[in-house]
Amino acid sequence: MPFRSSDSSADRPLRVVAIGGGTGLSTLLRGLKQFVPVHERRRSQRDNTSQPRQAPRTIISDLAAVVTVTDDGGSSGRLREDLNILPPGDIRNCMVALSEDEHLLSRLFKYRFDQGELQGHSFGNLFLAAMSGITGDFAQAVQMSSQILAARGRIYPATTADVTLAARMDDGSLVKGETSITHSKRTIVELTLEPSGADPLPETLQAIANADLITLGPGSLYTSLITNLLVRGIPEALAASRATRVFICNLMTQANESLGLTASQHIEKALRHANGHRIFDYALINAAPISPEILDQYAREGQEPLENDLERVRQLGVEPILGNFLHEGDVLRHDYDRVAQTLISLCLTQTASVH
Repeated sequence: MPFRSSDSSADRPLRVVAIGGGTGLSTLLRGLKQFVPVHERRRSQRDNTSQPRQAPRTIISDLAAVVTVTDDGGSSGRLREDLNILPPGDIRNCMVALSEDEHLLSRLFKYRFDQGELQGHSFGNLFLAAMSGITGDFAQAVQMSSQILAARGRIYPATTADVTLAARMDDGSLVKGETSITHSKRTIVELTLEPSGADPLPETLQAIANADLITLGPGSLYTSLITNLLVRGIPEALAASRATRVFICNLMTQANESLGLTASQHIEKALRHANGHRIFDYALINAAPISPEILDQYAREGQEPLENDLERVRQLGVEPILGNFLHEGDVLRHDYDRVAQTLISLCLTQTASVH
Protein backbone atom coordinates (compact mmCIF):
# COMPACT_ATOMS: atom_id res chain seq x y z
CA MET A 1 0.00 0.00 0.00
CA PRO A 2 2.30 2.80 -1.22
CA PHE A 3 1.94 6.35 0.04
CA ARG A 4 0.27 8.72 -2.41
CA SER A 5 1.02 12.40 -1.91
CA SER A 6 -2.09 13.35 -3.84
CA ASP A 7 -4.46 11.85 -1.27
CA SER A 8 -6.93 14.61 -0.36
CA SER A 9 -7.30 13.08 3.11
CA ALA A 10 -3.61 13.88 3.71
CA ASP A 11 -4.68 17.45 4.42
CA ARG A 12 -5.90 16.28 7.82
CA PRO A 13 -2.82 15.72 10.04
CA LEU A 14 -2.73 12.51 12.05
CA ARG A 15 -1.97 11.80 15.68
CA VAL A 16 0.21 8.71 16.04
CA VAL A 17 1.23 6.58 19.04
CA ALA A 18 4.00 3.99 18.63
CA ILE A 19 4.42 1.46 21.45
CA GLY A 20 7.35 -0.89 21.98
CA GLY A 21 11.02 -0.91 22.85
CA GLY A 22 14.46 -1.96 21.69
CA THR A 23 15.76 -1.38 18.18
CA GLY A 24 12.36 -2.18 16.66
CA LEU A 25 10.67 0.91 18.06
CA SER A 26 13.57 3.27 17.32
CA THR A 27 13.72 1.95 13.74
CA LEU A 28 10.00 2.59 13.25
CA LEU A 29 10.30 6.11 14.67
CA ARG A 30 12.93 6.98 12.06
CA GLY A 31 10.34 6.32 9.39
CA LEU A 32 7.42 8.05 11.09
CA LYS A 33 9.35 11.21 11.97
CA GLN A 34 9.71 12.03 8.27
CA PHE A 35 5.99 12.85 8.26
CA VAL A 36 6.33 15.26 11.21
CA PRO A 37 6.93 18.98 10.53
CA VAL A 38 10.42 20.36 11.06
CA HIS A 39 10.83 23.78 12.63
CA GLU A 40 12.43 26.13 10.12
CA ARG A 41 15.27 26.96 12.51
CA ARG A 42 16.14 23.29 12.80
CA ARG A 43 15.86 22.85 9.04
CA SER A 44 18.48 25.53 8.45
CA GLN A 45 20.89 23.79 10.85
CA ARG A 46 21.01 20.59 8.83
CA ASP A 47 24.12 19.43 7.10
CA ASN A 48 23.13 19.77 3.46
CA THR A 49 25.36 16.86 2.51
CA SER A 50 23.32 14.40 4.58
CA GLN A 51 19.71 15.37 4.09
CA PRO A 52 17.25 12.77 5.39
CA ARG A 53 14.61 11.57 2.98
CA GLN A 54 11.46 13.61 3.49
CA ALA A 55 7.80 12.73 3.09
CA PRO A 56 5.94 14.50 0.29
CA ARG A 57 4.11 16.65 2.84
CA THR A 58 3.47 16.93 6.55
CA ILE A 59 1.08 14.20 7.63
CA ILE A 60 1.63 13.70 11.38
CA SER A 61 0.76 16.57 13.71
CA ASP A 62 1.58 14.67 16.90
CA LEU A 63 3.88 11.66 17.36
CA ALA A 64 4.21 9.93 20.72
CA ALA A 65 6.36 6.92 21.63
CA VAL A 66 5.50 4.73 24.62
CA VAL A 67 8.63 2.85 25.68
CA THR A 68 9.14 -0.20 27.87
CA VAL A 69 11.21 0.29 31.05
CA THR A 70 12.10 -3.20 32.30
CA ASP A 71 15.70 -3.42 31.07
CA ASP A 72 18.06 -4.49 33.86
CA GLY A 73 21.23 -5.26 31.89
CA GLY A 74 24.23 -3.31 30.60
CA SER A 75 24.58 0.41 31.18
CA SER A 76 20.85 0.82 31.87
CA GLY A 77 20.90 -1.90 34.50
CA ARG A 78 23.94 -0.42 36.24
CA LEU A 79 22.40 3.05 36.37
CA ARG A 80 19.09 1.61 37.52
CA GLU A 81 20.79 -0.17 40.41
CA ASP A 82 23.28 2.56 41.35
CA LEU A 83 21.01 5.61 41.04
CA ASN A 84 17.54 4.10 41.49
CA ILE A 85 16.26 5.50 38.20
CA LEU A 86 14.34 3.94 35.35
CA PRO A 87 16.52 2.23 32.71
CA PRO A 88 17.32 4.92 30.13
CA GLY A 89 18.67 2.86 27.21
CA ASP A 90 15.55 2.27 25.09
CA ILE A 91 14.32 5.79 25.76
CA ARG A 92 17.69 7.24 24.72
CA ASN A 93 17.54 5.29 21.46
CA CYS A 94 14.07 6.68 20.74
CA MET A 95 15.23 10.24 21.43
CA VAL A 96 18.12 9.81 19.01
CA ALA A 97 15.80 8.25 16.41
CA LEU A 98 13.44 11.23 16.59
CA SER A 99 16.24 13.78 16.40
CA GLU A 100 18.03 15.01 13.30
CA ASP A 101 20.38 12.05 12.94
CA GLU A 102 23.30 13.93 11.44
CA HIS A 103 23.32 16.50 14.24
CA LEU A 104 26.32 16.53 16.62
CA LEU A 105 24.12 16.20 19.72
CA SER A 106 22.56 13.04 18.32
CA ARG A 107 25.97 11.45 17.77
CA LEU A 108 27.01 12.58 21.25
CA PHE A 109 24.02 10.85 22.85
CA LYS A 110 24.97 7.60 21.08
CA TYR A 111 28.63 7.79 22.15
CA ARG A 112 29.67 4.86 24.37
CA PHE A 113 32.76 4.96 26.61
CA ASP A 114 35.16 2.06 26.08
CA GLN A 115 37.52 2.33 29.04
CA GLY A 116 37.81 3.33 32.68
CA GLU A 117 35.00 3.42 35.22
CA LEU A 118 32.60 4.68 32.56
CA GLN A 119 33.25 1.72 30.26
CA GLY A 120 30.01 0.44 28.75
CA HIS A 121 28.00 3.56 29.58
CA SER A 122 26.61 5.71 26.79
CA PHE A 123 26.71 9.49 27.14
CA GLY A 124 22.95 9.64 26.55
CA ASN A 125 22.27 7.30 29.46
CA LEU A 126 24.47 9.39 31.77
CA PHE A 127 22.84 12.60 30.52
CA LEU A 128 19.35 11.25 31.27
CA ALA A 129 20.52 10.13 34.70
CA ALA A 130 21.89 13.62 35.40
CA MET A 131 18.70 15.31 34.17
CA SER A 132 16.67 12.96 36.35
CA GLY A 133 18.76 13.99 39.35
CA ILE A 134 18.30 17.69 38.56
CA THR A 135 14.55 17.54 37.98
CA GLY A 136 13.75 14.81 40.49
CA ASP A 137 11.41 13.31 37.90
CA PHE A 138 12.46 10.84 35.22
CA ALA A 139 9.55 11.58 32.87
CA GLN A 140 10.34 15.30 33.00
CA ALA A 141 14.01 14.53 32.38
CA VAL A 142 13.00 12.63 29.22
CA GLN A 143 10.91 15.53 27.94
CA MET A 144 13.66 18.10 28.60
CA SER A 145 16.31 15.91 26.97
CA SER A 146 14.06 15.44 23.94
CA GLN A 147 13.80 19.21 23.60
CA ILE A 148 17.59 19.53 23.66
CA LEU A 149 17.79 16.98 20.83
CA ALA A 150 15.00 18.81 18.95
CA ALA A 151 13.11 15.52 18.77
CA ARG A 152 10.16 15.40 16.39
CA GLY A 153 7.90 13.67 18.88
CA ARG A 154 7.15 13.04 22.53
CA ILE A 155 8.50 10.07 24.49
CA TYR A 156 6.81 8.50 27.50
CA PRO A 157 8.07 5.64 29.65
CA ALA A 158 5.35 2.97 29.80
CA THR A 159 5.32 3.49 33.56
CA THR A 160 7.41 5.47 36.02
CA ALA A 161 7.07 2.73 38.65
CA ASP A 162 10.16 0.67 39.50
CA VAL A 163 9.00 -2.67 38.11
CA THR A 164 10.67 -6.02 37.57
CA LEU A 165 9.71 -8.43 34.83
CA ALA A 166 8.80 -11.98 35.87
CA ALA A 167 8.13 -14.95 33.60
CA ARG A 168 6.42 -18.26 34.29
CA MET A 169 8.17 -20.88 32.17
CA ASP A 170 6.89 -24.07 30.57
CA ASP A 171 8.40 -26.17 33.38
CA GLY A 172 6.56 -24.15 36.03
CA SER A 173 9.62 -22.21 37.17
CA LEU A 174 9.52 -18.45 37.78
CA VAL A 175 12.35 -16.37 36.33
CA LYS A 176 12.74 -12.74 37.44
CA GLY A 177 14.51 -9.91 35.64
CA GLU A 178 14.60 -9.17 31.92
CA THR A 179 18.20 -10.29 31.47
CA SER A 180 17.59 -13.62 33.22
CA ILE A 181 14.43 -14.16 31.19
CA THR A 182 16.12 -13.56 27.84
CA HIS A 183 18.98 -15.89 28.81
CA SER A 184 16.68 -18.69 29.96
CA LYS A 185 16.46 -21.79 27.77
CA ARG A 186 12.86 -22.44 28.77
CA THR A 187 9.75 -21.27 26.91
CA ILE A 188 7.83 -18.32 28.35
CA VAL A 189 4.21 -19.14 29.23
CA GLU A 190 3.14 -15.98 31.05
CA LEU A 191 4.71 -12.62 31.76
CA THR A 192 3.94 -10.38 34.75
CA LEU A 193 5.20 -7.20 36.38
CA GLU A 194 6.30 -7.05 40.00
CA PRO A 195 4.79 -5.29 41.77
CA SER A 196 1.57 -5.55 39.76
CA GLY A 197 -0.68 -2.55 39.28
CA ALA A 198 1.93 -0.19 37.81
CA ASP A 199 0.21 2.86 36.35
CA PRO A 200 1.04 4.68 33.09
CA LEU A 201 1.52 8.42 32.81
CA PRO A 202 -1.79 10.26 32.32
CA GLU A 203 -0.25 11.74 29.16
CA THR A 204 0.12 8.24 27.71
CA LEU A 205 -3.55 7.42 28.18
CA GLN A 206 -4.49 10.79 26.72
CA ALA A 207 -2.29 10.24 23.67
CA ILE A 208 -3.88 6.82 23.08
CA ALA A 209 -7.39 8.27 23.46
CA ASN A 210 -6.66 11.01 20.90
CA ALA A 211 -4.72 8.88 18.41
CA ASP A 212 -5.66 8.21 14.78
CA LEU A 213 -3.00 5.50 14.44
CA ILE A 214 -1.54 3.21 17.12
CA THR A 215 1.22 0.67 16.52
CA LEU A 216 2.73 -2.09 18.63
CA GLY A 217 6.01 -3.55 17.36
CA PRO A 218 8.26 -4.60 15.89
CA GLY A 219 10.46 -5.91 18.69
CA SER A 220 11.13 -8.76 21.09
CA LEU A 221 7.67 -10.23 21.66
CA TYR A 222 7.81 -10.46 25.44
CA THR A 223 10.53 -8.10 26.65
CA SER A 224 9.83 -5.17 24.29
CA LEU A 225 6.15 -5.46 23.34
CA ILE A 226 4.06 -7.40 25.87
CA THR A 227 5.74 -5.58 28.78
CA ASN A 228 3.81 -2.44 27.77
CA LEU A 229 0.51 -4.33 27.87
CA LEU A 230 1.12 -5.29 31.51
CA VAL A 231 0.87 -1.67 32.65
CA ARG A 232 -2.52 -1.08 34.22
CA GLY A 233 -4.94 0.79 31.97
CA ILE A 234 -3.00 0.52 28.70
CA PRO A 235 -4.88 -2.54 27.31
CA GLU A 236 -8.21 -0.94 28.22
CA ALA A 237 -7.19 2.33 26.57
CA LEU A 238 -6.17 0.47 23.40
CA ALA A 239 -9.44 -1.44 23.36
CA ALA A 240 -11.47 1.77 23.74
CA SER A 241 -9.52 3.65 21.09
CA ARG A 242 -11.13 4.45 17.73
CA ALA A 243 -7.70 4.64 16.10
CA THR A 244 -6.39 2.36 13.37
CA ARG A 245 -4.54 -0.18 15.54
CA VAL A 246 -1.70 -2.12 13.92
CA PHE A 247 0.50 -4.95 15.16
CA ILE A 248 3.80 -4.92 13.26
CA CYS A 249 5.04 -8.49 13.00
CA ASN A 250 8.70 -9.31 13.38
CA LEU A 251 10.63 -10.57 10.37
CA MET A 252 12.19 -13.54 12.18
CA THR A 253 11.53 -15.64 15.24
CA GLN A 254 13.81 -14.85 18.17
CA ALA A 255 15.78 -17.10 20.49
CA ASN A 256 14.37 -17.30 24.04
CA GLU A 257 11.35 -15.21 23.00
CA SER A 258 9.44 -16.62 20.05
CA LEU A 259 11.16 -19.61 18.43
CA GLY A 260 8.60 -21.67 16.56
CA LEU A 261 5.81 -19.10 16.87
CA THR A 262 3.80 -18.15 13.78
CA ALA A 263 2.51 -14.67 12.99
CA SER A 264 -0.89 -15.48 14.50
CA GLN A 265 0.71 -16.90 17.63
CA HIS A 266 2.62 -13.65 18.17
CA ILE A 267 -0.70 -11.82 18.05
CA GLU A 268 -2.38 -14.40 20.29
CA LYS A 269 0.30 -14.00 22.97
CA ALA A 270 -0.14 -10.23 22.93
CA LEU A 271 -3.93 -10.47 23.13
CA ARG A 272 -3.74 -12.92 26.03
CA HIS A 273 -1.55 -10.54 28.03
CA ALA A 274 -3.93 -7.68 27.17
CA ASN A 275 -6.60 -9.45 29.23
CA GLY A 276 -8.30 -10.66 26.07
CA HIS A 277 -9.15 -7.17 24.87
CA ARG A 278 -9.41 -6.59 21.13
CA ILE A 279 -6.53 -4.19 20.55
CA PHE A 280 -5.54 -4.78 16.91
CA ASP A 281 -7.34 -4.14 13.64
CA TYR A 282 -4.47 -4.98 11.29
CA ALA A 283 -1.16 -6.84 11.25
CA LEU A 284 1.71 -5.65 9.06
CA ILE A 285 3.40 -8.80 7.76
CA ASN A 286 6.44 -9.13 5.50
CA ALA A 287 5.81 -11.26 2.43
CA ALA A 288 9.12 -10.66 0.63
CA PRO A 289 11.71 -13.46 0.41
CA ILE A 290 14.84 -13.18 2.53
CA SER A 291 18.22 -13.85 0.92
CA PRO A 292 19.81 -17.29 1.53
CA GLU A 293 22.87 -15.63 3.10
CA ILE A 294 20.77 -13.90 5.77
CA LEU A 295 18.70 -17.03 6.35
CA ASP A 296 21.87 -19.06 6.96
CA GLN A 297 23.16 -16.40 9.34
CA TYR A 298 20.02 -16.51 11.48
CA ALA A 299 19.63 -20.28 11.22
CA ARG A 300 22.82 -20.67 13.26
CA GLU A 301 20.83 -19.22 16.18
CA GLY A 302 17.83 -21.42 15.41
CA GLN A 303 15.90 -18.45 14.03
CA GLU A 304 13.70 -18.56 10.97
CA PRO A 305 11.22 -16.31 9.14
CA LEU A 306 7.78 -16.06 10.71
CA GLU A 307 5.24 -18.41 9.20
CA ASN A 308 2.51 -16.23 7.73
CA ASP A 309 -0.59 -18.21 8.73
CA LEU A 310 -2.90 -15.54 7.35
CA GLU A 311 -6.19 -17.36 7.76
CA ARG A 312 -5.52 -17.88 11.47
CA VAL A 313 -4.62 -14.18 11.76
CA ARG A 314 -8.01 -13.29 10.25
CA GLN A 315 -9.76 -15.66 12.65
CA LEU A 316 -8.39 -13.50 15.47
CA GLY A 317 -10.27 -10.53 13.98
CA VAL A 318 -7.07 -9.00 12.58
CA GLU A 319 -6.65 -8.21 8.88
CA PRO A 320 -3.18 -8.94 7.43
CA ILE A 321 -1.43 -6.21 5.43
CA LEU A 322 1.27 -7.83 3.29
CA GLY A 323 4.25 -6.15 1.68
CA ASN A 324 7.99 -6.01 1.20
CA PHE A 325 9.24 -4.54 4.48
CA LEU A 326 12.80 -5.88 4.39
CA HIS A 327 16.08 -4.04 4.75
CA GLU A 328 19.05 -6.38 4.53
CA GLY A 329 22.36 -5.16 5.90
CA ASP A 330 24.72 -6.73 8.41
CA VAL A 331 21.53 -7.67 10.24
CA LEU A 332 17.94 -7.90 9.11
CA ARG A 333 15.78 -4.89 9.89
CA HIS A 334 12.45 -3.47 8.77
CA ASP A 335 12.67 -0.90 5.99
CA TYR A 336 11.37 2.04 8.00
CA ASP A 337 10.45 4.06 4.90
CA ARG A 338 8.17 1.36 3.51
CA VAL A 339 6.69 0.52 6.90
CA ALA A 340 5.92 4.15 7.72
CA GLN A 341 4.45 4.86 4.29
CA THR A 342 2.23 1.77 4.49
CA LEU A 343 1.03 2.71 7.97
CA ILE A 344 0.23 6.28 6.94
CA SER A 345 -1.64 5.18 3.81
CA LEU A 346 -3.61 2.60 5.77
CA CYS A 347 -4.59 5.14 8.40
CA LEU A 348 -5.52 7.82 5.86
CA THR A 349 -7.67 5.31 4.00
CA GLN A 350 -9.48 4.33 7.19
CA THR A 351 -9.88 7.96 8.28
CA ALA A 352 -11.31 8.93 4.89
CA SER A 353 -13.79 6.01 4.96
CA VAL A 354 -15.07 7.08 8.38
CA HIS A 355 -15.59 10.67 7.22
